[in-house]
Amino acid sequence: MIDRNMYMPTRSLPALVFVLSVVSIPADAQELLAADAAPVASVVAPLALSTEAVAAATQDAAAPPSKAFEYSDAYHTRAKIHKYASFATLPLFVTEGFLGQSLYNDPTSGKKTAHLAVATGIGTLFGINTVTGVWNLVEARQDPKGSTRRWVHGLLMLGSDAGFLATAATGPGGEDGFSADDSSRSTHRALAFTSISMATAGYLVMLFGGH
Repeated sequence: MIDRNMYMPTRSLPALVFVLSVVSIPADAQELLAADAAPVASVVAPLALSTEAVAAATQDAAAPPSKAFEYSDAYHTRAKIHKYASFATLPLFVTEGFLGQSLYNDPTSGKKTAHLAVATGIGTLFGINTVTGVWNLVEARQDPKGSTRRWVHGLLMLGSDAGFLATAATGPGGEDGFSADDSSRSTHRALAFTSISMATAGYLVMLFGGH
C-alpha cells in the first residue's frame, strides 16, 4: 500500500517556487526603479536650478529702478550761467598770458592798461563761477553720480581762485608799473601761470569728463 504522505513535499514544491518568485518581484522592481531614477534625477536637478535662476532674474527685472537725484530749477539756472561764463575762460587766459609775457619783457603803459583790463575780466568771470559753482556743489553733494569729477573740478578752481588773489597781491610796482629792477615780477609771473594752469585743468575736467 502506498503512503500518500510521501508525495506531499513533491506536490508542494511548485507552489513554493511560485510563492518565492512572487515575493522576489518587488525587490527586483525596486532595484530597477532605483537604477532608472538616477538618470532622471540628473535631468530634473538642472531644470530645477534653471527655474530658480529664471525666477531670481525675473524678480530683479521687476524691481523698481533707483530714483534719480532731482535738482532744483535754481540749480539748472546756475549751471547754465556757470557753463556759458566758462566759455570765456581759455580765451581770457591766452590773452592775459600773452600780454603778461610781453609786459614782462618790454613794459609799457599801454600794455599795463590792457593787462589790467583782461585781469579784471578774469576776476569777474571767476567771481561769477565761484558763486554758482560752489552753490551747485553744495546742492549736488548727495548725488553720487559724477561726485568725484565735481569735487576735483571744484578744488582745482578754488585753488586757482586763491592763486589769482595772490597774483594780484604781488603785482610789481614802480612808476610804469613794471620797473626792471622790481623783484616781485618773477613771483607775480610764476603765480599767474600756476593759477592759469590749475584753472585750465579744472576746466578740462568738466569739459571732457562727461558733464
